[in-house]
Amino acid sequence: MSRTLGGVLRVVLVVVLVIAVVLGAVWAFQRRLIYYPSGQTPPVAAVLSGAEEVVLRTSDGLQLGAWYLPARGQHRGAGVLVANGNAGNRSLRAPLADALAERGLAVLLFDYRGYGGNPGRPSEEGLAKDVRAALRYLVEEAGLRPDRLVYYGESLGGAVVTELATEHKPAGLVLRSPFTDLASVGQRHYPYLPVRLLLWDRYPLAMHLRDVRCPVAVVYGTADSIVPPEESRAVARIRPGTIELDVANAGHNDLALLDGPEVVESVVRLAN
Repeated sequence: MSRTLGGVLRVVLVVVLVIAVVLGAVWAFQRRLIYYPSGQTPPVAAVLSGAEEVVLRTSDGLQLGAWYLPARGQHRGAGVLVANGNAGNRSLRAPLADALAERGLAVLLFDYRGYGGNPGRPSEEGLAKDVRAALRYLVEEAGLRPDRLVYYGESLGGAVVTELATEHKPAGLVLRSPFTDLASVGQRHYPYLPVRLLLWDRYPLAMHLRDVRCPVAVVYGTADSIVPPEESRAVARIRPGTIELDVANAGHNDLALLDGPEVVESVVRLAN
């Protein structure tokens, strides 16, 4: 009996140790599961005609690479601050910038710290500083009025610009494939982990959205397997009057959600 009990205890101990190691590894390396920065961006002339290389300076002393694209044709006097999702770099958002510039909007594409060859490491606090540097550029150097800016946030970038909007009110806020908070998405992808207990970076978009005082549009794909559509629907229903656009059969990284007509029109609509 004692041998059996001892064997059971040893098995339990091994299982507990394995769980502890797994949780410890997830806790220590969680930002590698959240942020997927890519390397150097190509020269702007190779991907975005008419844009210029600019530098953003953050409050903690970093210099971030960005591209500023002036409006083409009839200038509306408005601009768009584009906040990326958690992967890739600004070159992947060039088609969106091109489409918006054709509609008379100036556009700023930038990379967060650690992305696109930029210094630093990404974190919730760091990205908040980065997006403020982008806003300062548009207002202080590009000369655009703060009340004529639309903040466009893709996925995780939606949480970044929503937090910014609580402090600096834009003309409008467009959230593409947003989540209510990072833990909600993380729990769906890692259902057997105590995600809410482990997370350092939380991105509480839903909480911040309640304090936003500008028109809001939410665009999402009905076939999104990364941020499930029910997450984006929940965001769209936080505030009465939010414009909700679902793109049928579109996945998270499909072209329809990059520069498709629903995405472009939602930005143009709030820029008017």
